[in-house]
Amino acid sequence: MLGPVILAASRSDQMRRFVSAAPGTKQVVDRFIAGETVDQVVPIVRDAAAKGLEVTLDVVGEDITTPEQAYAARDAYLELIDRLKALELGERAEMSVKLSMFGQALEGGHELALANVRPVVEAAAAIGTTVTLDAEDHTTLDSMFAIHEELRKDFPGTGCVIQAYLYRTEDDARRLAADGSRVRIVKGAYKEPASVAIQDKAEIDKAYVRILKILLAGEGYPMIGSHDPRLIAITQELARRAGRKPDEYEFQMLYGIRSEEHLRLAAEGHRMRVYTAYGTDWYGYFMRRLAEKPANLLFFVRSMITKN
Repeated sequence: MLGPVILAASRSDQMRRFVSAAPGTKQVVDRFIAGETVDQVVPIVRDAAAKGLEVTLDVVGEDITTPEQAYAARDAYLELIDRLKALELGERAEMSVKLSMFGQALEGGHELALANVRPVVEAAAAIGTTVTLDAEDHTTLDSMFAIHEELRKDFPGTGCVIQAYLYRTEDDARRLAADGSRVRIVKGAYKEPASVAIQDKAEIDKAYVRILKILLAGEGYPMIGSHDPRLIAITQELARRAGRKPDEYEFQMLYGIRSEEHLRLAAEGHRMRVYTAYGTDWYGYFMRRLAEKPANLLFFVRSMITKN
C-alpha cells in the first residue's frame, strides 16, 4: 500500500524539499545514484567492465519545463558519449534515455524529443553502442513507440522498454518481438490507474511471465529487468526451452541493488547489465526506487534515524 503513496510524493514539490533536506537522504541516494557528474560515473563503468559486467547509463532528470532544459539534457548525453569514446568504453556501456528529458511534454514535444534524441542515438552508434528509450507513464507511450520506430529506420539497434503491469503490453510485446528490436521488460514503476494497469502484484508477475514467453519466442533481443529471484529462474528456464544462447538475451538490474547477484549471473556466463543513474536531479528516480521495494524505504528511514 505504501508504493502508490510514495509515487504520488514523487510529484510533490513540498516532499521534494523535505526529502532533499532530510539528514539521512544523501546516504541512501548514494546507494542508488552513482554520482552527480561524468567524472564520478566513469570509474564505475571501468570497474563494472573489469568484473565482466556491462552498464546502461541514465542521466537523471524528468521535470523539463523549457526547450533550453531539453537541449541541456541532450548535451549531457553527448558529453557522456564523448567521454566513453575517449576511454574506449563504448562497447561496455549503452545509454538509457527518458524522452520527457528531451522535451516530450512541451508544446510540439513529440517533434522536439525526436530532434533532441536523434543526435544522441547517432553519436552512440558512432562509438559502437546503443540507446534504449525508457518507458514512462502510459500517456507518453504512443509517442515513445513512434519515436522508437522512426529511430530504428537509421539505427536498428535502438531499444525500448515495456512495462508488464499495463494491459496493453502483451500486444506491444508481440509487435516488438516480431520486429526484431531490443526490448527491456520491467514490472513498471509509475502510479497508473486501474483502467490501464494491473494493480495486484501477483497478477503483475503472471503478466511478466506471459510477456517473457512472447519475447523469448520472438526474433528480438530481450532484456530482462528484474531483481526477483523467481523471475530470473523462470527466465533461464524459458530461455533454455526457446533455444536461446547466453548472448541472445540479457539480465538488467539497478545499481546498488543485489550487487552480488550481478556478479553471480555474470560468472555463470550470462550477459548482465547494471542500470546506472547519475546526475543532480535525482528525486523522481530515487522515489520510484523507494516505492518498488519496502526494504528500500526501511533503509531510508533507518538512515534518517541514525543520522539524528
